[in-house]
Amino acid sequence: MTDSPSSSSGLEVLLSTLQNAGDVESTLNILSVLDELLSAGTDRRIYYMISKGGSEALLTALVNTARCFSPNYTILLPLLHLLAKVGHRDRRIGMKAEDAGAVVLTLNLLKQNLKNAKRAAACLWVIQVFASSVSTANLIGENCGLDVIYRLIPHYTTKNLHTIKAAINAFAAVLCTKANVCLVVSKGYISGLLRLYEDWHCKDTHHVAIAIRHALLRCLHKVTYSTAGREAFFSLGGLRLIYQTTQTCLMNKALSCLVEPSVQLMRKCLPKTRLPLTSDLSAYSFPIPGRPRSDLHVNIAFGDSCGDSDEEEPEKNQETENNNFDEDLEIDLNKLRHRPEPDRPKEALAQYNVFCPELYHDFQAQQQFALEALLLPHYNTWYSQWYVIPELDLGSETEKSSAASSSDEEDELCYSSSPHGSQIHGTDPFQGKYSKGAAQSDSRDFHIRSTVLGTSPSFRTTPKDSRGDNFLHQNGHGHNDEEETGDESCHQTIIDRLLERNASCIPHHDPKLYRSAASKTKSIPDFNILGFPDFWGHLPPQGHETMAPRKPNVQRQKVLEDVQRFLNKDDIINKVIFDVNDSSLQCPSDSTESLKFFSKFECGNLRKAVQVRRYEYDLILNADVNSCQNSQWFYFEVSNMEPGVPYRFNIINCEKTNSQFNYGMQPVLYSVREALEGRPHWVRTGTEICYYRNHFCPVRGSKTANFYTLTFSVTFKHSEDVCYLAYHYPYSYSALKAHLKVLQKSVDPAKVFFRQQTLCGSLAENSCPLVTITACPASRGWKDLHQLRNRTYIVLTGRVHPGESNASWVMKGTLEFLCSNDPVAQSLRETFVFKIIPILNPDGVINGTNRCNLNSEDLNRQWSKPDPVLSPTIYHTKGFLYYLNSIGRTPLVYCDYHGHSRKKNVFLYGCSVKETLWQSAVDTVGVKEDPGYRTIPKTLDRIAPAFSFNSCNYLVEKSRSATARVVVWREIGVLRSYTMESTYNGCDQGIYKGLQLGTKELQEMGLKFCHSLLSVSKDVKTLYSRRLINHIDLDHNTLDHTSNDCYEDDEPPCVEEIEYFKDCPTLKGADLDSDVNNNMECSDEDDECEEEHQRNSFSPSHQNSMKTRLYHLISQTSIGTE
Repeated sequence: MTDSPSSSSGLEVLLSTLQNAGDVESTLNILSVLDELLSAGTDRRIYYMISKGGSEALLTALVNTARCFSPNYTILLPLLHLLAKVGHRDRRIGMKAEDAGAVVLTLNLLKQNLKNAKRAAACLWVIQVFASSVSTANLIGENCGLDVIYRLIPHYTTKNLHTIKAAINAFAAVLCTKANVCLVVSKGYISGLLRLYEDWHCKDTHHVAIAIRHALLRCLHKVTYSTAGREAFFSLGGLRLIYQTTQTCLMNKALSCLVEPSVQLMRKCLPKTRLPLTSDLSAYSFPIPGRPRSDLHVNIAFGDSCGDSDEEEPEKNQETENNNFDEDLEIDLNKLRHRPEPDRPKEALAQYNVFCPELYHDFQAQQQFALEALLLPHYNTWYSQWYVIPELDLGSETEKSSAASSSDEEDELCYSSSPHGSQIHGTDPFQGKYSKGAAQSDSRDFHIRSTVLGTSPSFRTTPKDSRGDNFLHQNGHGHNDEEETGDESCHQTIIDRLLERNASCIPHHDPKLYRSAASKTKSIPDFNILGFPDFWGHLPPQGHETMAPRKPNVQRQKVLEDVQRFLNKDDIINKVIFDVNDSSLQCPSDSTESLKFFSKFECGNLRKAVQVRRYEYDLILNADVNSCQNSQWFYFEVSNMEPGVPYRFNIINCEKTNSQFNYGMQPVLYSVREALEGRPHWVRTGTEICYYRNHFCPVRGSKTANFYTLTFSVTFKHSEDVCYLAYHYPYSYSALKAHLKVLQKSVDPAKVFFRQQTLCGSLAENSCPLVTITACPASRGWKDLHQLRNRTYIVLTGRVHPGESNASWVMKGTLEFLCSNDPVAQSLRETFVFKIIPILNPDGVINGTNRCNLNSEDLNRQWSKPDPVLSPTIYHTKGFLYYLNSIGRTPLVYCDYHGHSRKKNVFLYGCSVKETLWQSAVDTVGVKEDPGYRTIPKTLDRIAPAFSFNSCNYLVEKSRSATARVVVWREIGVLRSYTMESTYNGCDQGIYKGLQLGTKELQEMGLKFCHSLLSVSKDVKTLYSRRLINHIDLDHNTLDHTSNDCYEDDEPPCVEEIEYFKDCPTLKGADLDSDVNNNMECSDEDDECEEEHQRNSFSPSHQNSMKTRLYHLISQTSIGTE
């Protein structure tokens, strides 16, 4: 838009003339010209006029005209109409009106014209526009404006509908302040608004006044923004009234526009209900070193929830970050370039030399050991009952060490080799091993014989105190030892028979090794029961699982069911049937009227289950240990179901503001019956899935804290079954420990150097494994040993956030590939030394937390200055990286495996000085940077179907300054320092578009990440030889894979509103301009005589002549350009 001095002065002269015009003819002509100009163009013309002082000119003209003893409404009406149109787009119109003295004046004009519909409507629109300013709205309220406007809202009528609508909209606009809302509540206007809405709803049978009903709903929305307003609305029966009218609207398509604001109003006004818990704090507590037990929960106040990845900050910061994204970027070049001093003395790094055994190992002895290992017999008679972990009284520290050592040896002896490699993706190894009759018989035996699957009270024992040796039976009474022994014998027979048939059929999994590993795992409640899926194992189902289609208006349906539950309690049961803190509820009686729940096993998380209706349950998740927040991960057992019946599950204390459950993601289910019939699969399940904000609040925290409901329905196939439901495919700490032993036995020690060591102990004294994988030297010659000693290091870590189990499945794919006989894996081992820490937060994973460690800290925010006592895994991982740097072996690549709950695909976050500065529009001339950080993402975009290059970013943000990615880049000097984020859901691009990712695809991603390391090898020509390329498995579709050109951080807005504290949506097509234009066109009999005389005071030809001159005056102004 260009402005010449002459054209600008044309409009300014016109506006100046309007303010000072002394005759009716000139004023009307100016108003007419302005209205035609503004109506013919776009909003740009109005904004241009505002920039030239148009609002002030109209306000001055209004004040000058209205101050007369007998105002000329021939001028006032078009002036008010034009002021409403322009002021609607001027954000400062309220303040300008106050300065001009136009607010009270317009209110007085309204009082003088209460019986003149046309004039009243014009005043109401201007008041509505003025009320956009809080101070102006308060001024209107202080001058009895609310009372005046409220009297203009009648019961049902067919006359002056546009004026009634204008009055209601103005009333709603003035309710933008707390003071005015309090005034309305105190005067009892809420009751009147409800009666008005009921009257218009019942009598508007031909639906000609839908806009008025919608405007009344908008008023109710406004008054219920305050607590007092919501309480008044509820006490006056507003919830029941709106529910009943909504049911009517649902039956008539013409009234569909009223349904959504009604539903949102009901959601907002449902009384806040505290969670049915005794405390917001986690059911599990742990004594923190150096802190008295009595101080464990001091100052732990309920806060908003946390994010779930390196790139997702706590939700309390999310809105701020979105609004101030550029401010969060680190744009200080000195800080970006500066490498801080190490956080510990160099002498303290010597302790980490033990974690580089490849540098000093005697490989001749290794080869001899490998020969002996091949001759060891791999057999053992294994008589232990599988489901209950044996209690070990290890006595003194010496005895504990001895027991652990002998146990490890026993594990090695009882190991039987498992298939490995690509067989995991092949045909189902269970096929042909079971007859259907045998499977049904075994499944029936599991339930007949006191249910080995864990429903028997004899095996449901309260775990011993985490610091003592007291044992109590959960059912509260003793058992006959002989009977119990007999039961165990029967159980052993069943389990042994099943293990003989199927134990070796799941690649890289051995149930016996898993049970042995679990017996050594230390949990806060001392879990002594195994989750069946973790023990038995999982095979990816054949084929892919598509994203679940979202049923239209499913959230609306669920919310209405919630409201009905509140209003009609006839079918409400509200019975607690499981409580992790109440042992009497962990093994309920054999009732057929409810499901049975259980979660006291490794990784399990379900704190409480309440039966709401016959087939509906509210589930409450356990907060992170020593915390009162971060409830998102769930994993629990359910049994005693009826087949073919949809059960609704409501997880009511989720904390994230949005979830992939709104975009096609489903929970996962594992059926024991299906597993025994030869289908040991975690499968996606659930229908009618949605995720939305609910009316629950913390037990003792602020009622303003928000919770969200994840609701889904599951129809079980079998009656005699035990099923497990989880947020995502579980992967336990014990599974990792067993998996590492399987991998160690699967490799040829003469070719593969595989060493598992304990980096450190966790707070609960669980070991944090560090795995070294590389190739053994071809010989003990100097050249081969020299090549080994000079290999580049790759460091991989994962599972710093326990709820991100998808990260462990990606890591599993990486580990299995690096231990395989694949030529690419062999080449990578010969080029790199891999240092892998698969689980950085063992205690969190074990105890089923979502985000934190036992100290209730996010370990991925501790990297800057980790505490050696409270964050030992981070402290020693960083120390090990410092050590590698100090001996000249700084890793070429560091990657921390994570999961992302709000985005699809798999992608990387890296660090770049230039890209961070570019994002903030900072000049980067003269800034040099190695672009190698993009090599791996570009390679993955080419070879990995689930990977999206366009979802990657390389920005360094202040809020992420203490994450692994940024600290390793800045302090250790690793150019290629990444966070790899894997979706919980699926992909929106590539060959997996529209599909949910399963464990097969996640493991494939781990394999592809290894492939991408070929691109950063120094000896690229050798690694890119034709022999290796042929083994990278690049089919035609994958070669053609490219990411979508989509740079959005998160999903688009959900089709249904997740929140409910937002303004009532505007009725489509009902904008203020159209209402004003309709009012200008309609005639008003009361004004005809008076206005006719004023119109005849000058001739039409004279009027047209003046308008022509005015048009000519501004014909060249830029206001006429589009």
